[in-house]
Amino acid sequence: MKPVVHVVDDDESFLRSVSRLLRASGFEVATFSSVQSFLQREDSSAPGCVLTDLQMPRQSGLHLQQALALSRNPMPVVFLTSKGDIPTSVRAMRAGAEDFLTKRAPRAQLLQAIKRALERGKRESEERKRGASTEARLRSLSPRERQVLSGVARGLLNKEIADELGVAERTVKLHRSNLSTKLGLRSPAELALFARESGLSAG
Repeated sequence: MKPVVHVVDDDESFLRSVSRLLRASGFEVATFSSVQSFLQREDSSAPGCVLTDLQMPRQSGLHLQQALALSRNPMPVVFLTSKGDIPTSVRAMRAGAEDFLTKRAPRAQLLQAIKRALERGKRESEERKRGASTEARLRSLSPRERQVLSGVARGLLNKEIADELGVAERTVKLHRSNLSTKLGLRSPAELALFARESGLSAG
């Protein structure tokens, strides 16, 4: 799915002009005249970024940024406003905004900010997917298999893991075989990396 630049602005004429610019520059664009309409959009899982005005009726761009941060699809935000000030821009950047520009910013600067936001959005989306995959595989393990995995991550031999858990060494070997099958990981190094990613390395 091609990433989408979601443009949110209550100024209809500006909304049309900036969306034309972005489409002419090769971006997929969706426009919204209010924060509420954006938050109620049908495809809330579409990848991309958000280009939003700061001051709008009812809900501001900062409200949008906060809502996105709590959503399942927290896309990067670029602010584009005619009413910005230093305290507000600092607040937005501290909350994770990709950039904070005025509506008089050069076209090249705007397009560059959009490109960075899309690249960041793609990177963060991939990280979330990897995290979800790790959690799903971790849930498939039994408590004992998790303990064995922790031992592998700490570099313990089968006999050492067995002594630590108070089980036979052959039982540890069986659990390691199950781990390899469930996780699709064969080498101790792969198992150790998975354990670190899932927070089991401290065992």
